[in-house]
Amino acid sequence: MRIAVGVTGASGTVYGYTLIKSLADLGVEVHAVYTDMGRKVMEYECGLGMEDVKKYAVVYENTDLFAPVASGSFKTGGMVIAPCSMHTLGALAGASGRDLLTRAADVTLKEGRKLVVVPRETPLTTIHLENMLRLAKAGAVIMPAAPDFHNRPKELDELVTSLIDRVLNIFNIEK
Repeated sequence: MRIAVGVTGASGTVYGYTLIKSLADLGVEVHAVYTDMGRKVMEYECGLGMEDVKKYAVVYENTDLFAPVASGSFKTGGMVIAPCSMHTLGALAGASGRDLLTRAADVTLKEGRKLVVVPRETPLTTIHLENMLRLAKAGAVIMPAAPDFHNRPKELDELVTSLIDRVLNIFNIEK
């Protein structure tokens, strides 16, 4: 199986990195695209750089519209954008395809593949909610980065992992 992962500049880049690492550890071929702010926020929040990501994924520049994930003929099991900024969410809802991340997501939807969007913003405006609704109507799964507490987590990574496990479930990937 092959999954594309996009990481934007919203807070919570640990979700994207943890997803990439988890997928790779499970034998999934991962193709990743980070926005410029996604890279900067990951460095700031996690102390990680792109060399850390490249251990687990093929990484493309967000400006490279010739990358394989920009084409529907590059078969994937789908794409996850975690975290997804409202800036990127708006571009996705408008099907802008202005950069590799938004183009790959648009291709995912047009090919009828699973697109999971993990927005990380609060509070939400009516515009944010309408953009999420528009994506959901187009077939995307909207999965807010809302930690769950029913398993009584004691560590931050338990909160992150619980969300990542839910994303893996959408793709029928067993841990």
